[in-house]
Amino acid sequence: MKNFVLEALAEDVGRGDLYALVFAAQPASANIMAKSDGVLAGAQYCDVLAQEEPLSITWKKRDGERFVKGDLIAVVESDSHTLLKCERTLLNMLLHASSIATLTAKFVDIVAPHGTRLLDTRKTRPKLRVFEKYATRCGGAVNHRMGLDDCLMLKDTHLKTIEDLNDFMAKARQAIPFTSKIEIEAETFDQAKTFMAAGADIVMCDNMTPEQLAEVVTYKKEHHANVLLEASGNISLETIESYAKTGVDAISSGALIHQANWIDLSMKVN
Repeated sequence: MKNFVLEALAEDVGRGDLYALVFAAQPASANIMAKSDGVLAGAQYCDVLAQEEPLSITWKKRDGERFVKGDLIAVVESDSHTLLKCERTLLNMLLHASSIATLTAKFVDIVAPHGTRLLDTRKTRPKLRVFEKYATRCGGAVNHRMGLDDCLMLKDTHLKTIEDLNDFMAKARQAIPFTSKIEIEAETFDQAKTFMAAGADIVMCDNMTPEQLAEVVTYKKEHHANVLLEASGNISLETIESYAKTGVDAISSGALIHQANWIDLSMKVN
């Protein structure tokens, strides 16, 4: 987090803030205000910046808390040079993360009453995976795998390279860490049955209709109760409830991150 925050600040400051060349610094404070409704994320990263720069941040809202237009989010105190040097970096981190958290919370509000967990994906911006997945957690989602190293997931592209799935699974259990799970992507009911029988810990039902998914859920409960089912593929705010109603264990969506539109926060110097 420290490296990320300092690199973000350095990107903005460049060789130095020209404003600081004009006259001496003076004591200053500013309010971060909500200009739209949302869910806060990014406070942890701003706190890291405050540890590296002479900033004092008093939070009125914390990560994961909801706010409405007009709410005071935080009060920032420092000297005028530091405050204005850090302003855009602070706001960018809050805006990016809070926008993801806000959209994520809308999805969670729909699926939570059905006992379904919402998962993020690896569809993140390069070098921003940890930051963006942190933001989905603030919105109430559960992180899917962080990378290729924490779960063996066989997608359609992987399956094209495997001639004997049972042989591959036996070798995989010997090769991967004992605590690692194996997830296999299924596009049809028959594939889902095959992958459950092959010993998959998780079966991802990709691009299935809610009706097709319900059929897989019923079969799983009757024959492979310990297997987890995940639904994925072009699931939107408008359709996600129909998937949650099937009783699927989890629904993953890259839209939490790549479809998040920026909310509106501003900093006003007192």
